[in-house]
Amino acid sequence: MSSPEFLRLLAIGLAICGAVFLALGAQFQNDAVTKHHAPDQPRVGSLHIRQILDLLRRPRWLTGTTFLLLAILFQLAALTFAPLIVVQPIGALALIITSLLNARIYKVRIDGKTIAAIAITTAGVGGFVLAASTSATEVEMSNIKLLQVVGVLLALLVVFGLLFFRTKGKVSALHYIFGAGVLYGFVASLAKVVIVRITQGDYDLLTLLALAALVGATALGGWFVQNAYASGPPDLVIAGLTVIDPAVAVGIAIVILGEAEGAGFFEIAGFSVAGIVAIAGVFMLARVHPQLTDDRGQND
Repeated sequence: MSSPEFLRLLAIGLAICGAVFLALGAQFQNDAVTKHHAPDQPRVGSLHIRQILDLLRRPRWLTGTTFLLLAILFQLAALTFAPLIVVQPIGALALIITSLLNARIYKVRIDGKTIAAIAITTAGVGGFVLAASTSATEVEMSNIKLLQVVGVLLALLVVFGLLFFRTKGKVSALHYIFGAGVLYGFVASLAKVVIVRITQGDYDLLTLLALAALVGATALGGWFVQNAYASGPPDLVIAGLTVIDPAVAVGIAIVILGEAEGAGFFEIAGFSVAGIVAIAGVFMLARVHPQLTDDRGQND
């Protein structure tokens, strides 16, 4: 019962559960933020520290946070049993769940274009996970790989800091979504690094460094997401994250961690085609979802 095939199926199941909790957490947190702190019309800006602290007293926001913590736990469990490039793309299913859930809450009818976008996204994610599950390999997590991941993250944090300073904090929702997606991609990668290092018995300062970077990226990414929630429905936030987060994590897993070193030409072609299909489906869903199109029309 502990064959690699069974463990990867278990990891896929755990990742699907994580996607469900991610969708629920996004919905609850978005509702709490928009109800108490979002303006009637989205504008460029960010939540103040006092507003962030105020959310800690909101039961709906705390419920959403609980769901997100469950999503993290399921995701970490999935990463324990399968390579990063198998697990991380499954998070795109959260977009589908959020779209359906949000439409039901706000009584928005899902049309044929939205259903088609959901089907395309599902097919792309399923194809990518299938291709990855047959060719991805677990790799040793060396000191060099760890330092490369942390080093790239620190360089990006410097860039984010400079951009935020130059704009004086007046950043659009899409910028927050992009920043959160990049950070969460590194969070998943660092989580995999830490898990593998622990299983290797590498209890050293470098592992602690990776863990500290993981915690910092999670906190900053969470702050970005709360500001993004203040400017639109959770569908848009999840749409951005489900494109950027897996793309960053898969890129790190392939380029730095080497999880696809055993893949042949046809497997790599399968990754590419399925990834393009999934990304196209996500962009299509963000473009044609009735609530998102209505919101854009109201804001024009």
